[in-house]
This record gives sequence, structure tokens and C-alpha cells, in this order.
Amino acid sequence: MSGHSHGHSHGHAGTTHRWRLQVAFVLIALFFVVELVTALTSGSLALLSDAGHMAADVVALGAALVATRIATRPDSTGRRTFGSYRAEVFASGLAVLLMIGVSVYIAVEAIGRIGSAPEIASGAMLVVGTVGLVVNVGALLLLRGGAGESLNVKGAYLEVVADTVGSIGVIAAGALVRTTGNPWWDTGIALAIAVFVAVRAVMLGREVVVVLGQHAPSDMEPEAVAEALAGVPGVTDVHDLHLWTLTSGMNVATAHLMTEPDADPHTVLDEASQVMRTRFGVEHATLQVEPDTHTGCREVAW
Repeated sequence: MSGHSHGHSHGHAGTTHRWRLQVAFVLIALFFVVELVTALTSGSLALLSDAGHMAADVVALGAALVATRIATRPDSTGRRTFGSYRAEVFASGLAVLLMIGVSVYIAVEAIGRIGSAPEIASGAMLVVGTVGLVVNVGALLLLRGGAGESLNVKGAYLEVVADTVGSIGVIAAGALVRTTGNPWWDTGIALAIAVFVAVRAVMLGREVVVVLGQHAPSDMEPEAVAEALAGVPGVTDVHDLHLWTLTSGMNVATAHLMTEPDADPHTVLDEASQVMRTRFGVEHATLQVEPDTHTGCREVAW
């Protein structure tokens, strides 16, 4: 068997990019206060929708930061044999729920305004929308570097992408209301923002489900892995192969390798482990080497 503890590693993607989350959190939190106050005083639903999504960002980024801290905390119970890395995935799930909740709320508010003509301060919308765009672009540049490696950072990145679109929508709504004098533009763009945020939430939610459902990583085909392991000299069969993602940047594999009678199990183990590391990027592969006369696996019920 080849194994090691999962409880003390600090090199996973979420920890590496924690500083990006910290800076983005400060930027978004400060601007959220400004935008919320302006939304309540201006009467703009588009501005309120963007502020609502900013609120989701603040909570999601805060949860993401807490999750990265929990993920690296040593296990004092001895029962968390995989550590607490999944905390980051749960934080991404929370971001999904918040985004969907904000989308539903804004959609309901937008529908409720149909037929009414509320007074809207378009000037305040333009100013705050422009400031929000600058803040969001800054946060995007920060988070983009880690979004491709960490699902946690990707969740925050997608939220800020939606916020950036929201800021553009606020600017457009303010300009259209100011130009035409028709407050419907504010309601229509708020509804469009809500739909956009919901779509992004579903996209991220699918990735969270893949990890929590322990599906094989999207960039790794089980058949290709089995074929590569079967190609190790001395291996006659590969079975009970399982591939899954523990958290972003940490793929895990287990497999049983049946060998020829004269095969050296240590050599087979070393070469198979090397295949998993170099070809598939799996640092932790638990491989059971067994002679081809072994029949114990046939008794396993699942």
C-alpha cells in the first residue's frame, strides 16, 4: 500500500490563493456599504439588485476565507482522515445558494414594479455604477489568477464577474432613465441582471455537485487511467479503480493491480505510482498490488 496523511498539507490551491480572496473581500465589503445606502435613497431596483449581489459576494468571500482556514487546520480528533479540505467546496455551494436567492428576490421585485412609475435618481445610479465597475474590475484582476486552480476562488471570481456585469447594467439603466425619463429601464435591466446571476450560479453549482458526488475529475478519463496502469510491466489486470476530487487541485485515486506470479510488487507499486503522478497529476494514489491468484476481491459486495 502507498499512503500518507491528508491532515497537514498546506499546498492546495485554496491556500495558495487566499491572499487574493482577502484583498477582494475588503474591496467588495467597502463598496457594498456605499451601494446599499445609495440604492435605498435613489429608488433604483437595478442598483438594489447589484447591491444584493454584492451582499452575496461579501458573505461568499467571507465564507471562502473561513473555509481556506478550516481546510489547513490540523485534525485534533484523529477521525478526519481526509482533513477538512471539503470545507472549500461547501463554501462554493453557499455562494451558489446566495446567488440564486438574490436572483429570485430581484426577479420578484422587478415583476412587482411592472405598471408602476417610481421616482429614480439616475445621477446617483451613474456615479455609483461607475465606481462599482472600477472596484469589480480590480477584484476580477485579483481573482483571475486563482480561478483556474481553485473551485473556491472560481466561485468568488464568478460572483465578481456577475457583479461587473451588474455595474455595467446599472450604468446603462441610469443613462437610459436619464435620457428617456422612463423608469421601466431600471426594472428591465434589474431583471436581466437577476437572470444572468442565476445562470452563473447554475454553472458553478454543477461543478460543486461533481465534487460532492465524487465523480471522476473532468480532465481524467477512468478508461485511460486503467489502460495506463495495465501497461505497467507485470500488471495483468486493473480493477476497483476509483477517481475523485477531494478539493480543488487535489485529485485522489484508488485501484487494485493484479500481477504476474514472478512480478516484484515493490517495483510494480513504484512504477504505477509514477504513472499516476506524471501522467494524471495524482499525488495521492492508494494502490493495492495483489497476485493473479488472489480471489478476495470477488467477495466484495460493492
